[in-house]
This record gives sequence, C-alpha cells and structure tokens, in this order.
Amino acid sequence: MKKALTHLQKSDPVLASIITRVGAYKITYREPAFETLVRAIVFQQLSTKAASTIYGRFEAAAGGAATPEAIQGLTVGEMRRCGLSKQKIGYIRDLAGHALEGKLNFEQLHAMPDDEVIAVLTDIKGIGVWTAHMFLMFALRRHDVLPTGDLGIQSAIKRAYGKRAMPKPKQIEKIAKNWHPYCSVASWYLWRSLELPVAGAPKKPRKT
Repeated sequence: MKKALTHLQKSDPVLASIITRVGAYKITYREPAFETLVRAIVFQQLSTKAASTIYGRFEAAAGGAATPEAIQGLTVGEMRRCGLSKQKIGYIRDLAGHALEGKLNFEQLHAMPDDEVIAVLTDIKGIGVWTAHMFLMFALRRHDVLPTGDLGIQSAIKRAYGKRAMPKPKQIEKIAKNWHPYCSVASWYLWRSLELPVAGAPKKPRKT
C-alpha cells in the first residue's frame, strides 16, 4: 500500500493533502459472496440504521444466513414482513435465481477483468453499475475502480477541488487520470475527506 500512497501523493497535490490529513489507509473488506450482494440490494436508498434493522430481520427469517436456497424457501409475505419493498423482494429473488441456476459463480468472478464482472453483475435486476463498483472495491479488492456515479465521490471532489457544481463523470475521469492504477485507494480517501473539517474554515469558539 505504501507504493499506492506514494504514487497518489506524487501525482496529485490535492489528494496528497487529503491523504496527510486522513492518515493510514484502513479500508474494510467484505467476502466476495452471495450475501454481500444481497446486503447491497437491501441497503440501497436507505439509511444505514434502517437498512441494518431490515437486513437483521431478513437474515433471521432466512434461518440466520441469506443463502439462495433459504431465499427460495421464503414466501413474498415473509419477506415483506421483514420490511423489504416489493421491488427489492423481486431483485433478491432474481439474484437467488441466478445463483441457483449457475449463472452467477463467485469463484469465477475473481479471474474476470473489471469490465466483465460489471457486465455479469448488472445483468441481474436491481444491481447497477454503482453496486458492481462497490463489489469490485470492497469484495473483490480491486485497486483501480473509479465510481464516478457515487454521490460521495462527487461531493468530495466538488469540495476538495473547488468546483461550483457537482462534477460529471467525464470531469471526474479527467481529474483522476493520474491516479491509475490506484483509483480505489484514492476513492477511499475522498470518502474519508468528507469527515474532515473544510480546510481553511475558521474554528468554532469553545463554549464557556
């Protein structure tokens, strides 16, 4: 990882400042497995707290593990009572069907290049490019993924690079040109930068 940080710091002074302020690279990975994609679908467009509650109920209803076989054994009503929307139930069932029919082989995904992984995953209802990017980064541990459609990345770039409006994908790609082959690492630092105070902002006086 030292090689990646050195590369990013040399190639982009703005990112170098962010890396210095954030500190050590501490990304948290998940297993590249079926359950990770199920979680991604459940968590779409929900707060972390609400999604965690729903997923906990769903996992319990599935017998403690969200496997394709367990999902196939649940009724729509049982899934609804967990708090899942009709649309997400359809997505999860379609995902389970792909796995049971052998259309989705997680062992094979490891050997595929990024674009092929994205093509396989986005063929499943409810999984778009953003979810595929997250799976590449946090499950398959690919180091050169640039999620241009992520709101957090857009917000971080707007703030760090002084943009007046949210940057478009092409603008992000232009800024990230010199980040390759470590765009995933750069993205992680951009997400963390949103937790930092704005550089140069006056500090709030302490209450007495």
